[in-house]
Amino acid sequence: MTTAGRLVWGRDTIAGAITQHGVGGTGRPVLFLHGWGLSARTYEPALRRLLAVGRRVYAPSLPGFGGTAPLAQDDVSLESYAEWVADYVHSANIDTPIDVVGHSFGGGVGIRLAHDAPDMVGRLILVNAIGGSAWRDGRGVVRPMAERPLWDWGFQLRNEVRPSRRAALAMPRIVREAVPNLARNPGVVWRVASMARAADLAIELATLRRRRLPVTVTWSDRDTVIPFSSFAALRAALGDPHSVIVSGGHGWLIDDARLFGQVLPDLFAERDDESTRLPAA
Repeated sequence: MTTAGRLVWGRDTIAGAITQHGVGGTGRPVLFLHGWGLSARTYEPALRRLLAVGRRVYAPSLPGFGGTAPLAQDDVSLESYAEWVADYVHSANIDTPIDVVGHSFGGGVGIRLAHDAPDMVGRLILVNAIGGSAWRDGRGVVRPMAERPLWDWGFQLRNEVRPSRRAALAMPRIVREAVPNLARNPGVVWRVASMARAADLAIELATLRRRRLPVTVTWSDRDTVIPFSSFAALRAALGDPHSVIVSGGHGWLIDDARLFGQVLPDLFAERDDESTRLPAA
């Protein structure tokens, strides 16, 4: 079966366990890591934009999500998720170093993968990623991310699903993937949520800065799940790499695949300069 022009979704034994993943396209490989509570398939319209620019896409559903077998209950950490992704890359015989695109929680996994397996990652694209060490509380005081209450993080996630024309189009895909995840592995989903909302990857980011790994940082101007203070802290830890700011909420690439396609050339640009602001389509 050819996968040259489309994503083919399958269920295989990879990295020693059942893994749901999508593969397709030709050209230089890119690994896509999805956000919390969802699966790779939630992002299919955006992933097709990567196919359209001549990339071979690998999009696994991370352990505990989308039908992929969960990690051991006592081994839920960004380190263990990154180790699983490294096993996936080896098991799928993907040529390395590989470009890695990570959204939200997947961005944190990508940071840890690049830190722990430096020969595996050639470029890192962080899209509204966790890992920044700062959070501004209700009084405007900047505090460590670990002090952010889980209820606040959940409240902002709820706000992200406010009705809008674009979000309404994406909602069936989000519900189709998120509800089964909660039903199959509720414990895993909430343990990962707790880990993700408090993630502070300043040390790992500083290491990537010293290694001069090409990194692009992307954020959207209506994201309250990953607030600007967290985005700014992440940028600072990386030494202010090239950044792209778009118009949208936390899940903008799910809501608006066309915008994702428009910014792709800038996300993969070979440069390290000031931020670029790109409007919504």
